[in-house]
Amino acid sequence: MTPGFDMGARAVLRCDLMRRPPFSETADGLCRRFLTPAHKAALDQLSVWMGEAGMSVRIDAAGNLVGRYEATTPERPALMFGSHIDSVRNGGAYDGALGVTLAIDCVEALHRARRRLDVAIEIVAFGDEEGSRFAASMGCSRAMAGSFDPAMLALTDIDGVTMAEAFSNFGLAPDKVGEAARACADLIGFIEPHIEQGPALEEAGLAVGVVTAIAAQRRIRVRWAGRAGHAGTTPMRLRRDPLAAAAEAMSAVEAHCRAGSHGLVGTVGQISVQPGAFNVIPGAATFSLDVRAETDAVCDAAVTALLDRFGEIAEARDIGLEIERVQSLAASPSDAALSAALRRAVEATVAGPCLSLPSGAGHDAMVMAGLCPAAMLFIRCRDGLSHHPDEHVTHEDAAVAARVLLAFLDAYEGPVAP
Repeated sequence: MTPGFDMGARAVLRCDLMRRPPFSETADGLCRRFLTPAHKAALDQLSVWMGEAGMSVRIDAAGNLVGRYEATTPERPALMFGSHIDSVRNGGAYDGALGVTLAIDCVEALHRARRRLDVAIEIVAFGDEEGSRFAASMGCSRAMAGSFDPAMLALTDIDGVTMAEAFSNFGLAPDKVGEAARACADLIGFIEPHIEQGPALEEAGLAVGVVTAIAAQRRIRVRWAGRAGHAGTTPMRLRRDPLAAAAEAMSAVEAHCRAGSHGLVGTVGQISVQPGAFNVIPGAATFSLDVRAETDAVCDAAVTALLDRFGEIAEARDIGLEIERVQSLAASPSDAALSAALRRAVEATVAGPCLSLPSGAGHDAMVMAGLCPAAMLFIRCRDGLSHHPDEHVTHEDAAVAARVLLAFLDAYEGPVAP
């Protein structure tokens, strides 16, 4: 290894750097939302690192940062690596960003060895996978895959800023987002290195594994309308309390998904109440519902059962009910050939077996699969913890992941220099 260049360790340290301002909107816990100054700062820093790794760099019409390391023959199709750089509120440093910094390290290893491949290599830093600013997620990868819905531009953030306004404020034209779409012929495949966000690799004592499929996901907003009233003078028998109805519905979500199979999970992650006063019975309540399962059939059956139950609760309590289907992501099997190549790279790197495992979390790879073959490499994270400030990846595990990615590239041309 070239002195001063420690693959894996440096990728982790770069993520650590970007967990603080100006790369985070907050000092105590990472928050990097799409099209914010923190997002811009991260793009600027990653652009520098990509340039140092010998890449040409551009930002596309959707706010994706794309670095390209040319093939021996210019204009060749590319293998694309990457992930997202946005975060949830109070999130962890490695969710998404580690996949980008690891890929930069791999390209720099080639660049330092003055080596190019028969295929180009591109690295992408998607800006909006989490949906932490606007309700729908994966808008940036959708734009690249040609499946961006212009209706998303009307979505608003917590401050009432529309996505279209956010693009304009960022210096990008909202009516040009579709120009980020890539042609199928441009890309040989997409590989997303990502922390597992679960306990399987840790339980197996393994640093990395290969993803078999990404779970189906449905996002729904549920609104309950009742009647506000005085907390002290309204008898319990006369109340039409939407928050009580919402609480009963949330308990139903937990009970139904606990009894389910095929990786079925249900989560209420947001709830709001109006008017939200200490001494007032609420007049309205809204919560988010996130349902996931390994197959679309299981996911859709659960949603149908839960919405039927919500209707029963609303009728019994004389509460108005409104259902808004925010997002539907189909289950996405990984590309068989790319996954097999990744497994061979893992086995060659660790001199042992490769664990294949599903992903319950959604990822940009499931959207990119609509454009080109896509696969994922999972990296162990301590206690399976993610979306939390204590998210942790060791330098050693990150180094294994980097070596796996270089071994994967070996399949396209000769041995890769250490």
